[in-house]
Amino acid sequence: MMQNEWGTRVRSLVEPAPIATDTYQGTHFEGFASRIFGGQTIAQALMAASLAEDQGKLAHSLHACFLRAGDPGKPVHYQVTDLVAGRSFANRQVIARQEGQPILVMLAGFHRGESGRSHQIAMRTMMVPEQAVERLAAWRATADERGRLLTERLDGRPMAIVPIDPDALFGAQPQPPQSAWWMRMRHPVGADGALQRGLLAYASDIMLLRNAMLPHGVRPFTPGVQSASLDHAIWFHDTPDMDDWLLFETDSPWAGGARGLSRGHFFTTAGRLVATVTQESLMRMPGRT
Repeated sequence: MMQNEWGTRVRSLVEPAPIATDTYQGTHFEGFASRIFGGQTIAQALMAASLAEDQGKLAHSLHACFLRAGDPGKPVHYQVTDLVAGRSFANRQVIARQEGQPILVMLAGFHRGESGRSHQIAMRTMMVPEQAVERLAAWRATADERGRLLTERLDGRPMAIVPIDPDALFGAQPQPPQSAWWMRMRHPVGADGALQRGLLAYASDIMLLRNAMLPHGVRPFTPGVQSASLDHAIWFHDTPDMDDWLLFETDSPWAGGARGLSRGHFFTTAGRLVATVTQESLMRMPGRT
Protein backbone atom coordinates (compact mmCIF):
# COMPACT_ATOMS: atom_id res chain seq x y z
CA MET A 1 0.00 0.00 0.00
CA MET A 2 1.39 3.42 -1.00
CA GLN A 3 2.05 5.98 1.73
CA ASN A 4 -0.74 8.33 0.61
CA GLU A 5 -3.19 5.40 0.43
CA TRP A 6 -2.21 4.38 3.96
CA GLY A 7 -2.73 7.91 5.24
CA THR A 8 -6.16 8.07 3.60
CA ARG A 9 -7.17 4.75 5.15
CA VAL A 10 -6.07 5.83 8.63
CA ARG A 11 -7.92 9.13 8.35
CA SER A 12 -11.10 7.33 7.27
CA LEU A 13 -10.92 5.25 10.47
CA VAL A 14 -10.80 8.17 12.88
CA GLU A 15 -11.86 11.35 11.07
CA PRO A 16 -15.54 11.86 10.13
CA ALA A 17 -16.52 14.04 7.17
CA PRO A 18 -18.45 17.31 7.59
CA ILE A 19 -21.96 17.15 6.12
CA ALA A 20 -23.59 20.24 7.69
CA THR A 21 -22.82 22.92 10.27
CA ASP A 22 -21.45 21.15 13.38
CA THR A 23 -22.51 17.78 11.96
CA TYR A 24 -20.16 15.06 10.76
CA GLN A 25 -20.58 11.59 9.32
CA GLY A 26 -18.37 8.59 10.03
CA THR A 27 -18.15 5.52 7.84
CA HIS A 28 -15.69 2.64 7.21
CA PHE A 29 -16.33 1.15 10.63
CA GLU A 30 -14.50 -1.87 11.95
CA GLY A 31 -16.90 -4.61 12.95
CA PHE A 32 -16.14 -6.90 15.85
CA ALA A 33 -18.75 -9.28 17.23
CA SER A 34 -21.32 -7.49 15.02
CA ARG A 35 -20.76 -4.10 16.67
CA ILE A 36 -18.57 -1.10 16.02
CA PHE A 37 -15.22 -1.13 17.83
CA GLY A 38 -15.69 1.35 20.67
CA GLY A 39 -12.30 2.98 20.22
CA GLN A 40 -13.22 3.99 16.69
CA THR A 41 -16.42 5.71 17.83
CA ILE A 42 -14.50 7.53 20.57
CA ALA A 43 -11.85 8.63 18.08
CA GLN A 44 -14.39 9.89 15.54
CA ALA A 45 -16.38 11.76 18.19
CA LEU A 46 -13.18 13.41 19.42
CA MET A 47 -12.16 14.32 15.87
CA ALA A 48 -15.62 15.80 15.22
CA ALA A 49 -15.17 18.02 18.28
CA SER A 50 -11.61 18.87 17.16
CA LEU A 51 -12.71 19.81 13.64
CA ALA A 52 -14.99 22.42 15.20
CA GLU A 53 -11.97 24.10 16.87
CA ASP A 54 -10.66 27.19 15.03
CA GLN A 55 -8.75 28.93 17.84
CA GLY A 56 -5.68 26.70 18.02
CA LYS A 57 -6.70 24.71 21.09
CA LEU A 58 -6.07 20.97 21.36
CA ALA A 59 -8.03 18.37 23.31
CA HIS A 60 -6.88 17.90 26.90
CA SER A 61 -9.63 15.49 27.99
CA LEU A 62 -12.66 13.50 26.95
CA HIS A 63 -15.36 11.66 28.87
CA ALA A 64 -17.55 9.30 26.86
CA CYS A 65 -20.48 7.04 27.71
CA PHE A 66 -21.52 4.18 25.42
CA LEU A 67 -25.30 4.03 25.15
CA ARG A 68 -25.93 1.39 22.48
CA ALA A 69 -23.91 -0.96 20.35
CA GLY A 70 -23.25 0.50 16.89
CA ASP A 71 -23.81 -1.38 13.62
CA PRO A 72 -20.56 -1.37 11.59
CA GLY A 73 -22.53 -1.49 8.33
CA LYS A 74 -24.29 1.85 8.83
CA PRO A 75 -23.02 5.45 9.03
CA VAL A 76 -22.81 7.36 12.31
CA HIS A 77 -23.66 11.05 12.59
CA TYR A 78 -21.87 13.24 15.12
CA GLN A 79 -23.58 16.40 16.35
CA VAL A 80 -21.21 18.89 18.03
CA THR A 81 -22.49 21.53 20.46
CA ASP A 82 -20.28 24.31 21.80
CA LEU A 83 -20.79 24.62 25.56
CA VAL A 84 -18.01 27.03 26.53
CA ALA A 85 -15.53 28.86 24.31
CA GLY A 86 -13.10 30.91 26.39
CA ARG A 87 -9.67 32.37 25.75
CA SER A 88 -7.80 29.37 27.23
CA PHE A 89 -10.38 26.59 27.38
CA ALA A 90 -13.31 25.32 25.32
CA ASN A 91 -15.78 22.51 25.99
CA ARG A 92 -17.95 20.68 23.50
CA GLN A 93 -20.59 18.00 23.65
CA VAL A 94 -20.74 15.36 20.93
CA ILE A 95 -23.68 13.01 20.44
CA ALA A 96 -23.13 10.10 18.07
CA ARG A 97 -26.32 8.79 16.47
CA GLN A 98 -27.09 5.89 14.20
CA GLU A 99 -30.47 5.89 12.44
CA GLY A 100 -31.53 8.65 14.85
CA GLN A 101 -30.68 6.68 18.00
CA PRO A 102 -27.83 7.92 20.24
CA ILE A 103 -25.05 5.37 20.62
CA LEU A 104 -22.47 7.54 22.43
CA VAL A 105 -22.31 10.89 24.20
CA MET A 106 -19.00 12.67 24.86
CA LEU A 107 -17.79 15.80 26.61
CA ALA A 108 -14.45 17.00 25.22
CA GLY A 109 -12.28 19.71 26.73
CA PHE A 110 -9.79 21.85 24.77
CA HIS A 111 -6.90 23.96 26.06
CA ARG A 112 -4.54 26.47 24.53
CA GLY A 113 -0.96 25.45 25.36
CA GLU A 114 0.58 27.03 28.45
CA SER A 115 3.75 26.57 30.48
CA GLY A 116 3.62 25.41 34.09
CA ARG A 117 5.26 23.34 36.80
CA SER A 118 5.23 19.63 36.14
CA HIS A 119 5.72 16.17 37.64
CA GLN A 120 4.78 12.64 36.58
CA ILE A 121 4.92 9.01 37.66
CA ALA A 122 7.64 6.75 36.28
CA MET A 123 6.86 3.81 34.01
CA ARG A 124 7.48 0.41 35.56
CA THR A 125 8.31 -1.53 32.38
CA MET A 126 11.97 -2.05 31.55
CA MET A 127 11.51 -4.14 28.38
CA VAL A 128 12.25 -2.02 25.28
CA PRO A 129 10.17 -2.47 22.09
CA GLU A 130 12.80 -4.57 20.30
CA GLN A 131 12.95 -7.03 23.19
CA ALA A 132 9.15 -7.23 23.29
CA VAL A 133 9.01 -7.94 19.54
CA GLU A 134 11.47 -10.84 19.94
CA ARG A 135 9.55 -12.24 22.92
CA LEU A 136 6.23 -12.09 21.06
CA ALA A 137 7.71 -13.87 18.01
CA ALA A 138 9.06 -16.65 20.24
CA TRP A 139 5.72 -17.00 22.03
CA ARG A 140 3.75 -17.17 18.77
CA ALA A 141 5.99 -19.97 17.54
CA THR A 142 4.83 -22.22 20.40
CA ALA A 143 1.33 -20.83 21.11
CA ASP A 144 -1.77 -22.99 20.80
CA GLU A 145 -4.39 -22.31 18.14
CA ARG A 146 -6.39 -19.98 20.37
CA GLY A 147 -3.32 -17.91 21.19
CA ARG A 148 -2.36 -17.65 17.53
CA LEU A 149 -5.88 -16.54 16.59
CA LEU A 150 -5.81 -13.81 19.23
CA THR A 151 -2.49 -12.41 18.03
CA GLU A 152 -3.51 -12.71 14.36
CA ARG A 153 -6.55 -10.58 15.16
CA LEU A 154 -4.19 -7.87 16.37
CA ASP A 155 -2.30 -8.08 13.07
CA GLY A 156 -5.36 -6.58 11.39
CA ARG A 157 -5.13 -3.36 13.42
CA PRO A 158 -3.67 -0.21 11.80
CA MET A 159 -1.06 -0.12 14.57
CA ALA A 160 1.44 -2.70 15.74
CA ILE A 161 0.67 -4.05 19.24
CA VAL A 162 3.41 -5.90 21.11
CA PRO A 163 2.54 -7.25 24.60
CA ILE A 164 5.28 -7.37 27.23
CA ASP A 165 3.97 -10.73 28.51
CA PRO A 166 1.78 -12.37 25.83
CA ASP A 167 1.27 -15.59 27.80
CA ALA A 168 -0.23 -13.70 30.75
CA LEU A 169 -2.33 -11.43 28.53
CA PHE A 170 -3.71 -14.07 26.16
CA GLY A 171 -3.57 -17.21 28.31
CA ALA A 172 -6.41 -18.67 30.37
CA GLN A 173 -4.70 -18.84 33.79
CA PRO A 174 -5.48 -16.27 36.53
CA GLN A 175 -2.97 -13.42 36.52
CA PRO A 176 -2.40 -10.22 38.51
CA PRO A 177 -4.65 -7.44 37.15
CA GLN A 178 -1.99 -5.53 35.23
CA SER A 179 -0.36 -5.68 31.81
CA ALA A 180 1.57 -3.56 29.33
CA TRP A 181 2.24 -3.40 25.61
CA TRP A 182 4.08 -1.25 23.09
CA MET A 183 2.10 0.35 20.26
CA ARG A 184 2.82 2.41 17.14
CA MET A 185 1.38 2.95 13.67
CA ARG A 186 2.43 0.26 11.19
CA HIS A 187 3.41 3.02 8.76
CA PRO A 188 4.18 6.66 9.65
CA VAL A 189 1.22 9.00 9.36
CA GLY A 190 2.92 12.32 10.11
CA ALA A 191 -0.34 13.71 11.45
CA ASP A 192 -0.97 16.98 13.27
CA GLY A 193 -1.66 17.20 17.00
CA ALA A 194 -5.44 16.79 16.66
CA LEU A 195 -5.23 13.63 14.54
CA GLN A 196 -2.49 12.14 16.73
CA ARG A 197 -4.88 12.52 19.67
CA GLY A 198 -7.59 10.81 17.64
CA LEU A 199 -5.27 7.91 16.90
CA LEU A 200 -4.38 7.54 20.58
CA ALA A 201 -8.10 7.59 21.46
CA TYR A 202 -8.62 4.75 18.99
CA ALA A 203 -5.69 2.79 20.47
CA SER A 204 -6.74 3.37 24.09
CA ASP A 205 -9.70 0.97 23.83
CA ILE A 206 -7.70 -1.97 22.49
CA MET A 207 -7.43 -4.77 25.11
CA LEU A 208 -7.90 -2.37 28.04
CA LEU A 209 -10.95 -4.05 29.58
CA ARG A 210 -9.23 -7.45 29.83
CA ASN A 211 -7.21 -6.16 32.82
CA ALA A 212 -10.28 -6.57 35.03
CA MET A 213 -10.65 -10.17 33.83
CA LEU A 214 -7.07 -11.32 34.35
CA PRO A 215 -7.44 -12.37 38.03
CA HIS A 216 -10.49 -14.48 37.18
CA GLY A 217 -8.96 -16.69 34.51
CA VAL A 218 -11.22 -15.45 31.72
CA ARG A 219 -10.66 -13.24 28.68
CA PRO A 220 -12.97 -11.42 26.28
CA PHE A 221 -14.75 -13.92 23.99
CA THR A 222 -14.35 -16.75 26.50
CA PRO A 223 -17.56 -18.82 26.08
CA GLY A 224 -20.29 -17.55 28.38
CA VAL A 225 -18.57 -14.21 29.10
CA GLN A 226 -20.23 -10.91 28.19
CA SER A 227 -17.97 -7.87 27.98
CA ALA A 228 -18.34 -4.36 26.60
CA SER A 229 -17.07 -0.85 27.32
CA LEU A 230 -19.51 1.22 29.38
CA ASP A 231 -17.66 4.52 29.65
CA HIS A 232 -14.22 5.82 28.77
CA ALA A 233 -12.11 8.83 29.76
CA ILE A 234 -8.79 10.17 28.51
CA TRP A 235 -6.58 13.01 29.71
CA PHE A 236 -4.00 14.20 27.18
CA HIS A 237 -0.93 15.53 28.98
CA ASP A 238 0.98 16.24 25.77
CA THR A 239 0.71 15.56 22.04
CA PRO A 240 1.42 11.86 21.43
CA ASP A 241 3.44 10.62 18.47
CA MET A 242 1.73 7.46 17.29
CA ASP A 243 4.38 7.08 14.57
CA ASP A 244 6.85 6.12 17.33
CA TRP A 245 6.55 3.47 20.02
CA LEU A 246 4.33 4.28 23.00
CA LEU A 247 4.07 2.05 26.05
CA PHE A 248 0.55 1.50 27.39
CA GLU A 249 0.85 0.34 31.01
CA THR A 250 -2.50 -0.79 32.39
CA ASP A 251 -4.07 -2.23 35.52
CA SER A 252 -7.42 -2.87 37.19
CA PRO A 253 -7.90 -1.62 40.77
CA TRP A 254 -11.41 -3.10 41.16
CA ALA A 255 -14.09 -5.41 39.77
CA GLY A 256 -17.51 -6.35 41.13
CA GLY A 257 -21.22 -6.31 40.41
CA ALA A 258 -20.64 -7.47 36.81
CA ARG A 259 -18.45 -4.43 36.17
CA GLY A 260 -14.70 -3.92 36.02
CA LEU A 261 -12.56 -0.80 36.22
CA SER A 262 -9.37 -0.54 34.16
CA ARG A 263 -6.90 2.30 33.77
CA GLY A 264 -3.68 2.97 31.92
CA HIS A 265 -0.86 5.38 31.14
CA PHE A 266 0.83 6.05 27.78
CA PHE A 267 4.60 6.64 27.92
CA THR A 268 7.16 7.48 25.23
CA THR A 269 10.31 5.37 24.91
CA ALA A 270 12.06 8.11 26.91
CA GLY A 271 9.57 7.63 29.77
CA ARG A 272 7.53 10.80 29.24
CA LEU A 273 3.87 10.46 30.25
CA VAL A 274 1.60 11.70 27.42
CA ALA A 275 -1.89 10.41 28.36
CA THR A 276 -3.92 8.71 31.08
CA VAL A 277 -6.98 6.51 30.44
CA THR A 278 -9.75 5.02 32.60
CA GLN A 279 -12.60 2.75 31.56
CA GLU A 280 -15.45 0.90 33.21
CA SER A 281 -16.65 -2.22 31.43
CA LEU A 282 -19.38 -4.81 31.58
CA MET A 283 -17.98 -8.10 32.87
CA ARG A 284 -20.61 -10.82 33.19
CA MET A 285 -19.20 -14.23 34.01
CA PRO A 286 -21.76 -17.00 34.64
CA GLY A 287 -21.27 -18.77 37.95
CA ARG A 288 -18.93 -16.08 39.27
CA THR A 289 -19.44 -13.31 41.81
